[in-house]
Amino acid sequence: MNNVPSGPDQIPEKVKASLPRYRRLRRFMIIITSLTALIPLAIMASINYLQDTRAYKAESHFTISRILSNTVRTLNFVIGERRSALSMVITDHTYDELSGDEQLNDILINLNSSFDGGFVDLGLIDSDGNQRYYAGPYKDLKGKNYKDQSSFHEVILRGVHVSEVFMGHRNFPHFVITVKNEKPGGGFYVLRATLDMELLNRQIYSLNLDANTDAFIVNYEGILQTASAFHGDILDTTGIKIPPHSRNREMILEAAKKDGQWETFGYTFVKDSPFILMAQTRLQDPLWHWIYHRSDVLWILLISVSLIFIIVFYRSNKMISRLRQADVERAKIFHNAEYTNKMATLGRLAAGVAHEINNPLAIINEKAGLLKDIATFTKDFPKKEKILSLIDSVTQSVERCSRVTHRLLGFGRRMDVRHEIIDPKRLLEEVIGFQHTEATHRNIEVNFHFPDEIPNIESDRGQLQQVFLNLVSNAIAAVSDGGKVDIGLNRPNINEITVTISDNGSGIPKEDL
Repeated sequence: MNNVPSGPDQIPEKVKASLPRYRRLRRFMIIITSLTALIPLAIMASINYLQDTRAYKAESHFTISRILSNTVRTLNFVIGERRSALSMVITDHTYDELSGDEQLNDILINLNSSFDGGFVDLGLIDSDGNQRYYAGPYKDLKGKNYKDQSSFHEVILRGVHVSEVFMGHRNFPHFVITVKNEKPGGGFYVLRATLDMELLNRQIYSLNLDANTDAFIVNYEGILQTASAFHGDILDTTGIKIPPHSRNREMILEAAKKDGQWETFGYTFVKDSPFILMAQTRLQDPLWHWIYHRSDVLWILLISVSLIFIIVFYRSNKMISRLRQADVERAKIFHNAEYTNKMATLGRLAAGVAHEINNPLAIINEKAGLLKDIATFTKDFPKKEKILSLIDSVTQSVERCSRVTHRLLGFGRRMDVRHEIIDPKRLLEEVIGFQHTEATHRNIEVNFHFPDEIPNIESDRGQLQQVFLNLVSNAIAAVSDGGKVDIGLNRPNINEITVTISDNGSGIPKEDL
């Protein structure tokens, strides 16, 4: 096996140099095609995410709204009926009828039995703020003066007052309802009822809220009136910014992110009281909620993206490979045409040179023949034998030059396709004649293996000469000095002959095969 010939079939260097251009083109095709396919998927996923987020927030709003509407209705009823009951008691009884601890105790028992508990004690307060009569567990409160308390001033102005939750002398959280009534002869008196906080807590605890939802009552200063799962115990300050009073039945604040936690607030005002009912729910991050609840959409999206990338990569590589192959073939065609034109030019140049050399060779041959005749037919020609030997040497050199020029003329003359009868043996010997000088100089042995029965063939002499000359030149270049080149002819069947050109050179490296 010989080295790869550096002939017209090689890939031009400019095609190899354009490999970065193919990489850029492939990268551009992959990006453009991927974006074209992925942008609609991204838009659809974004729309689905927005719809899921809206639905998630709407669900939290509905939960908050349901808690507020149901609970505030109950609170309004519970506080309102006890306020009304106290108003009815003070209206139906005169000051004298209420004056007495036993009378107040009977009324307290009737109230608790009628309203399923909630009243802790009752006190009758005169216009000077002194609690004259008292019914309840804290007997030491009898005679206490409430003139400086805000609830006493409020009931004087409004007639009815519901207080905030406070600790007071009892040292436990409670709130009071006070009602005022005028005396017939002038002056007034106040009926003061202490209510147990269980009355409010019961309404909150009955909601059965989950771990992410909280409902509680605050006053206008943001102080807890009931315990909160998120903000602390009763009478703790929440730090919640209390919204201004609204006539709307309930208000929902949009979800907001606070300390990494998404929250939705809702609030509503308890009628004729200092209480604000608030509800709060902690939301999962909308993105993670969408990922968790829309896993089917995500799987479809991931599978679609993977398939798109696989198809885009495969088709882009296929198209770029075809484009590169087409460029290689086109470059080879132009390269071959350029090489053929170069060879034709060299052939014409060689033919011109041979023709110009033949003319002086003919003159030299003619003069040498004349000198030989003179030397031969002249008697007593000095150093006749020496001169005749030199003339024969000149004649032989002329014949050798003549054979070389005739071969050049034969090689350069036939550039167009022309079929003729050719003797393969003589053709190969002519080809070797072009490389005879180099082979002799490098001591390369050229062996012919020509059987006698090889027939003539019909083909184009010039093209065969070019093919065999490339092969022989490559073989001689592949062997080192003193190497060997074998040229053989064989006839495997009646319609075929084979030409074998082999050498004992280094051959083609394994990585280039």
